[in-house]
Amino acid sequence: MPKKKTGQRKKAEKQKLRQKAIRGNAARVNLGEHPCNAVMECDKCARKQKNRAFCYFCSAVQRLPVCAKCGKMKCMMKTGDCVVKHSGQFTTGLGMVGAICDYCEAWICHGRQCLTSHACTCPLQDATCIECERYVWEHGGRIFKCSFCNSFLCEDDQFEHQASCQILEAETLKCMSCNRLGNHSCLRCKTCYCDDHVKRKGFKYERNQPMPCPKCGFETQQTKDLSMSTRHHNYGRQQAGRDDDDDEGYGAGSSYGECGYSYYGSGGGAGDVDDDDEDDDDEDDDEDDSEDEESEEEDEKEDTTAAKE
Repeated sequence: MPKKKTGQRKKAEKQKLRQKAIRGNAARVNLGEHPCNAVMECDKCARKQKNRAFCYFCSAVQRLPVCAKCGKMKCMMKTGDCVVKHSGQFTTGLGMVGAICDYCEAWICHGRQCLTSHACTCPLQDATCIECERYVWEHGGRIFKCSFCNSFLCEDDQFEHQASCQILEAETLKCMSCNRLGNHSCLRCKTCYCDDHVKRKGFKYERNQPMPCPKCGFETQQTKDLSMSTRHHNYGRQQAGRDDDDDEGYGAGSSYGECGYSYYGSGGGAGDVDDDDEDDDDEDDDEDDSEDEESEEEDEKEDTTAAKE
C-alpha cells in the first residue's frame, strides 16, 4: 500500500504546480502588452511609436524613459537590487536607466534582475517582419504577431497579412500526399494533411495536444475550425472583365490569358485585330444587303409603271 499523502504534502504539490503554470504563462505574455513594445509618444515631435531609447523620427531622448523589462519609470527600490545605489531618494530619467537593449532598442533600468535577465528573454530577439523583412531598428512602429501563423509583423503590414494568411498554397483542401480531405492545416506552410500523413514515424506525440506539422513542426489546426480558402488562377476568358488602362503595345498583358491571341481572352494584340476585321466584314455584308433591297424595289416600280402604260 502506498503511503497516504498528508495535507502538507498535498498543499506543497499544488503550490508547485501553480508556480510551474505561472512560469509558463510568463513566457507567453501578449506581445502588444509587453513593456518593450509599449506605445511611446515623443516629447519633442509628439509622434507615437514603439518604446525606444531615442525617438525614431527626431532622435530625441525621452524625459521619463520606461524600462523595457519591468515597465517602471521611477525607481523606488530601497533594497540592494539596484546597481547604482540611491538610498533615501527616488530616481527618474537618465538616473534610473542602466543599459539599452540591442534587440528592442529600449532602456533597461539599473535593477540587477532586469539587467541580467532581459537580454536573454527579450521577446523581440528575432522580430523581423515576415512581409517587409524589416527589423526593429529599421522602422518606428510596434511589433505584432499573426494570430494564425504566429509570425512577426510590423505595424504597417499586420492587417494586410492577416487578411490573406488563411489562403492555402493549393487549389483544393485535399492532403498534399494523397487525395483525401486534409483535416489538419498548417498555417505556416499553407498546406493540409490527412489523419495518416500528419504523423511521422519515430515521433512521440502527446495526448490531447495539437499535431505538429511534419514539415516545419508548427502546431496544426483543424481545417473545419478555420476559414481556409484555396489559391485560384484566372486563365483565358476569365480575364476579359478586367480593364486595361495602360497600352504597352502588342501583347502588353503580363498574365497568361493576355498573351495577345484572340482565343486566349482579352489580350491587346492579334485578338483585337481579328475582332476589327470581323466587324468590318459584317458592315460590308449589311451594306451589300441594303443595296440589293434598293435595286429590287426600283425594279418593282419600273414593272408597275410599264404595266400601267
